[in-house]
Amino acid sequence: MSDIPVFFLHGLAYAGLLFLVSAGLTLVFGMMNVLNFAHAAMYMLGAYFSYSIMLHATGQFWLSLMLCPVILFVIGGLIERFLLRRVHALGHVQELLLTFGLAYIITEAVKWFWGNYPIAINIPGVLNTTIQIFGITYPVYRLFILCCAVIVGLVMAIILFKTRLGIILRAAVNDSETVNTLGVNVPLVFLGVFAFGAALSGFAGVIAGPLLTIYPGMAQEILIDAFVVIVVGGFGSLGGAVIAALFIGELQSFGVLLFPKLSMALVYMLMAAILVIKPSGLFGEKQ
Repeated sequence: MSDIPVFFLHGLAYAGLLFLVSAGLTLVFGMMNVLNFAHAAMYMLGAYFSYSIMLHATGQFWLSLMLCPVILFVIGGLIERFLLRRVHALGHVQELLLTFGLAYIITEAVKWFWGNYPIAINIPGVLNTTIQIFGITYPVYRLFILCCAVIVGLVMAIILFKTRLGIILRAAVNDSETVNTLGVNVPLVFLGVFAFGAALSGFAGVIAGPLLTIYPGMAQEILIDAFVVIVVGGFGSLGGAVIAALFIGELQSFGVLLFPKLSMALVYMLMAAILVIKPSGLFGEKQ
C-alpha cells in the first residue's frame, strides 16, 4: 500500500509528458486535419538539440528549454510551407507518406550527427532534488513535468477558446474560404499552427531528456503512446487528450505494479475497449 502514492505520481508525471507530446499532434489534426507521423521525430530532435546546447553552453537547461522550441518552430514552419502545403490538397495518403518519410529522414540524420548510442542528460540544478508529498519523498523533476503540462494545457485552452486568435483558428477549420475572404491569411494561420505543434514537440523533447535516456528509437516509442492518446481521447480534442493521457499514464504505472506481464498490453486493451464502445473516441465528434 505504501507504493500506491509513488506509482500514482509516476503515472501523473508520465501523463504530463504524454500530453505535452500529443497536444501538438492533436492541435495539428484538429486545426488542419493533418495526421503528422513526423511529430515524434521532432520531439526526438528537441531532445538532441537540448543535449547539444547543454553540452556547449555548460549545462544550461533553461537556455535549451527556451531555444529548442524556437528551433523546432522554424523547422516545422519550413516543413509546412515547402513540403506539406504542396501535398495537402491531394489527401491524407500523400500527407501520411510525406510525414512518414520525414520521420525516417530525421531519424537517420540523428544517427549521423549524434550517433546510434544512448545519451544520458543530468537533471539540472534545483530540479535535481526531492520533496515530501503524500508522506513520501518524491523527485522534484517529475512534478516539474506535471506542472509544465498543466501550464501548457491551460495556455492552449485560453488561446483557443478565449481569444480572437482562437476564434480565427476554429473558424478557419470550419470554413477556410469564408475566413480568407474576410481578410485573414488562412495559409499563414495553418503554417503557424503546424509550426506551433512542432515547437510543442520540441518542448516535450527537452523535458523528456533528463527523465529518459536519449536514443534514436525514442521517437517510435513515444509515437505509439501519443497516437493511443489521441485515438482514445478523440481526434482533434484537446480535452480528450488530457483525459486520455491521464488514463494511459496511470494505466502504465499501475499496470507494472499489479499486472507486470500484461503491462504492455493494457494500453491497447483500453484503446480497443473505447473504440468498441465509442469509435470516435471519448470526446471525438462523428464525421
